Amino acid sequence: MNQDSSQIIKPQGVRIAVLVPAYNEERNIRRNIRFIRDNFDEIDQIVVINDGSEDRTADIVREEYGVDLVDLKQNVGKGGALRAGLKATNAEIILLLDADLVGLTREHVAALLAPVLDGRAQTTMGVFTEGRFMTDLAQKVAPQLSGQRAIRRELLEGAHMDDARYGVEVAINRHLEERGVAIHEVELPNVSQIVKEEKYGVVQGFKKRLNMYYEVFKTMLTGQ
Repeated sequence: MNQDSSQIIKPQGVRIAVLVPAYNEERNIRRNIRFIRDNFDEIDQIVVINDGSEDRTADIVREEYGVDLVDLKQNVGKGGALRAGLKATNAEIILLLDADLVGLTREHVAALLAPVLDGRAQTTMGVFTEGRFMTDLAQKVAPQLSGQRAIRRELLEGAHMDDARYGVEVAINRHLEERGVAIHEVELPNVSQIVKEEKYGVVQGFKKRLNMYYEVFKTMLTGQ
């Protein structure tokens, strides 16, 4: 990335909101919302959607200034959480970031936003590279499942994502394809995520991973 790669040029009057869906992310959420809040004057609103967490995720978000919390009492899945977050903002440009990211920098966020802000693309999708083996491998196998995106509001609003749960990225991609909208891929070097086996232990984490893949393939096959 060159010396100007951290620059974010926002057209006058355009609002940017970041949506961060979070489920049981008490270990990670504070780090990531502080990174966004403290490094991006260009971002007008940070919305964290607590998706029925059983830990202190919601309490931690409430302790942080400059962050809007959407506190869902029941777990509705990532798709439903994003829909709830979208209702909490009127921003034209939506930045989607997962709550458990590791290694994200200003340059990465600028790379996601720039093509949408300058009109080169209507949506971008980040692909992990040069990070951890497991997350890099997953994105090489299925880069279309990345949750790190910038997208124009009207495109996200039209996606049938409410019941998609972990299949939300598939639902978004399908909507974009139906609209004839190309996805602009952006490499995110040295970015990774905390994997489920680290969050929940090997056995429970593996079960949750299998459930995630089930929901993804269900959405791919049925559209629901």
